[in-house]
Amino acid sequence: MMHLQIEPLLSTHWPAVRAIYEQGIATGQATFTTEAPSWEEWDRSHLAHSRLVAVADAGLVVGWAALTPVSSRCVYAGVAEVSIYIAAEARGRGVGRQLLAALAAESEAHGLWTLQAGIFAENQASVRLHEALGFRVVGRRERIGCLAGIWRDTLLLERRSQRVGVA
Repeated sequence: MMHLQIEPLLSTHWPAVRAIYEQGIATGQATFTTEAPSWEEWDRSHLAHSRLVAVADAGLVVGWAALTPVSSRCVYAGVAEVSIYIAAEARGRGVGRQLLAALAAESEAHGLWTLQAGIFAENQASVRLHEALGFRVVGRRERIGCLAGIWRDTLLLERRSQRVGVA
């Protein structure tokens, strides 16, 4: 496992975050997005809290995680969708586990009770990571979107907090 510092994601991290995002896009297994947005677009679409980077030695950003609201309806204020991306050279070294665990803790500190993730069915490494951190598959969305001319299925996973929103 890599020795990392998990830190708040700041606008100054954007060049590294964007490069990691582009690596994920290039795999064809991470997202339906085909081009990384500008910082301003990304900033607008993600929650202001629970934005994290994994920083290795010498200040190198090797991963990031953030949350997007799933709805503007008040009843879903405690539900967010996870984005997590790991630099190609850092994959398989525990970065994702550390980031996702920190993201879950951070989300609970901000009152979120459910995290969800939509993962391509073929991306078993991401599915296993999420399951290892308390997510469960709640469904399969068949042919939910088309990427590069190929219709893709996604698995919908969710993690319900054991601390927030518990009756």
